[in-house]
Amino acid sequence: MTQSFWIAATVLIILALAFVLYPLFFHRREAVKQTDLRNQNLMAYRTRMAELERERQLGTIDDEAYQQLYDELAGAMLDDVPEDHTPEKKVPGRKAAMVVALISVLVVPAAAVYLYDEWGALDGVEALATMQELGDSDEARVAQMNKLTEQLRSRLEASPDNPDGWAMLGQTYMRLERHEDAAWAFRKLADSVESDDQSRAVALGLSAQALFFQNQGAMTRAVTQTIEDARALNPDEVNSLGLLGIHAFSQENYRKAIEYWERIQEVAPDHPQLTSIQGGIKEAYSRLGEQPPEPASPAPDANAEGVTVRVTLDDAFSEDIPEDTTLFLFARAANTQSGPPLAVVRLTAGALPVEMRLDNRHAMSPQAVISSADEVVVTARLTRSGNINAQPGDWQGSTDTPVAVSEETGAPVAVVIDQQLTGG
Repeated sequence: MTQSFWIAATVLIILALAFVLYPLFFHRREAVKQTDLRNQNLMAYRTRMAELERERQLGTIDDEAYQQLYDELAGAMLDDVPEDHTPEKKVPGRKAAMVVALISVLVVPAAAVYLYDEWGALDGVEALATMQELGDSDEARVAQMNKLTEQLRSRLEASPDNPDGWAMLGQTYMRLERHEDAAWAFRKLADSVESDDQSRAVALGLSAQALFFQNQGAMTRAVTQTIEDARALNPDEVNSLGLLGIHAFSQENYRKAIEYWERIQEVAPDHPQLTSIQGGIKEAYSRLGEQPPEPASPAPDANAEGVTVRVTLDDAFSEDIPEDTTLFLFARAANTQSGPPLAVVRLTAGALPVEMRLDNRHAMSPQAVISSADEVVVTARLTRSGNINAQPGDWQGSTDTPVAVSEETGAPVAVVIDQQLTGG
């Protein structure tokens, strides 16, 4: 892989240098162009003189006219082609241009190699190629992953100011079930983002999670201390809340487990494991012999203008869409469908069916609010990409007609996700 890469890189460098060097070595110098022009003029004068001679011999012109035309032609020829002219052999600046060309030949390849070694992603390319070559051999894949992971670790220990690298290393260790190493890598990640409390809290939460798995689910002193360190920076750090919920559940303290997990729902409604968290909440309520409360719609502000909608999924798609699929619910002014949404809510497919009040609280900016419109079109879109912009394969539904924006909550307007978008 490395050999192929450098062959391709060398070819590209040669092509780049060709564009620089060709004009220097193969351009037509001005002196050459001028010499060519004088040669062309000389040939023209000689041809005309031969024609004069033929015209005199044929009697077309007499000797006096011939002599007069000959003298005029000879004088013009001497003006354009002086006898003592010698072409200039030096082109101003050509020596400097040759120096530039030589420097380019030496510096461009060297600089390309050096800069790529500093900031390139060859390791990632090699890793991908290696993984592809390993095929279906699990043992070979794990061995190679361990080898690549140690290479990454060595680089990070030499240059530790690399948060993305530490995060990748920690995640890789988790996939390899090397939990102790993962806890260490996430602690290094926390050190590398020391000035950012939120990011540091997340890194410590991940470190606590790795230690928790390392100790087979035991809430050891190390795990507890790391959780406390994370929550001191952010009391709502979700990894820590999740571990506390799991521990409370294992201790049959279901009420406390519900408290921790419901807090995750509030602070991270787009959490990738939201479906599992909701399942844990339901199970905790079941252990308490209680029914989980129905999800409550956000209470609208007093006299807030907006629209109330109820979103459902067509039965035809119910088996095709995972519960963690991102759900966007948004409203645009009825008179334009090209501007930014006036209200946006992000949920997951697991929340369907859902009833929601869209008002100014869900505005993307203070300048574009739903109360500024008389009527809106409400759209619900399910997307695996997590991108609010429509993509082929997304599932979508919209209100059939524009909905009036008002202070009255009234009966919710139905929005059914009943079509799948295609390309083109």
